[in-house]
Amino acid sequence: MPIPGLPPTDSRLRVSTFLQQIQEDICRELQATDGKGTFREDRWERPEGGGGRSRVLEGGALLERGGVNFSEVWGKQLPPAIIEQRPEAKGHEFYATGTSLVLHPRNPYVPTVHLNYRYFEAGPVWWFGGGADLTPYYPFREDAVHFHQTHKTALDAHHPEYYPVFKRWCDEYFYLKHRQEMRGIGGIFLDYQDGVGLIYRGNNSQGNAAIYSNKIGELPPRSWEDIFAMIQSCAQAFLPAYLPIVERRRGILYGERERQFQLYRRGRYVEFNLIYDRGTIFGLQTNGRTESILMSMPPLCRWEYCYTPEPGSPEAALTEEFLKPQDWLAG
Repeated sequence: MPIPGLPPTDSRLRVSTFLQQIQEDICRELQATDGKGTFREDRWERPEGGGGRSRVLEGGALLERGGVNFSEVWGKQLPPAIIEQRPEAKGHEFYATGTSLVLHPRNPYVPTVHLNYRYFEAGPVWWFGGGADLTPYYPFREDAVHFHQTHKTALDAHHPEYYPVFKRWCDEYFYLKHRQEMRGIGGIFLDYQDGVGLIYRGNNSQGNAAIYSNKIGELPPRSWEDIFAMIQSCAQAFLPAYLPIVERRRGILYGERERQFQLYRRGRYVEFNLIYDRGTIFGLQTNGRTESILMSMPPLCRWEYCYTPEPGSPEAALTEEFLKPQDWLAG
């Protein structure tokens, strides 16, 4: 019998097996959907312990670049980012595993998308984290609704207040403070989920996610099995959330104007990943494989000094209407 509050003895094997299967499933479906490109796989080892397998598809019919990573690392030296967030883990050996992806489609009308689900253990300390979010360049409201509704349905099977908190958390997390704008139209984001206390476990005590979570109050204790089941539902919701959007938009004709705007907005994606992204910071601090960590970068992007979109244009609508926190499911 597992000890209450602690993971089962086979926790690492079960999570690792599931995350590798998610990588397999996503790569198989993406390759079939692309119809041209194939994933290249690189297996790597980390000298301090662990390794992973990176899969990258470049030059496809759909994907200009798509990377789907699995990693599994362990060691004695906790990275500073973890100690800062969870000081009670200090002094313990750690184990971390995760699957992440970033897809940069060729057509500007097909959104970029990101997914990451991960698990961490250090002595008696454990938690799950991750999420998925959508970054359109020429957004459509029905796409945002579909992406959010699919993830809400997956979460509602576990607790009706998960989606409202994780949605608000995502809006706050994927925010470029130096630009004062959101990276995309959000999705869900969660971290430090260990089945204890409040749903929101982040640092922004004044944000909407914390305020909403505080109103709900602490949930009854949830087991490791409960949290793992929730993560499985979320990860399995990705393909149904994203592929219908791809099929709706991939055939839309575009020209140089749309392509240049896509490259410009990709620069925002690069800025976020290099400045704020926890996965990037954790990977670099734990001496992960640099090529795998930075595979989320688009193959091409650009920056333009003091760019301002034409008033009333589709490009202006992106920041004026869509890149703002809003309830996509309000009807």
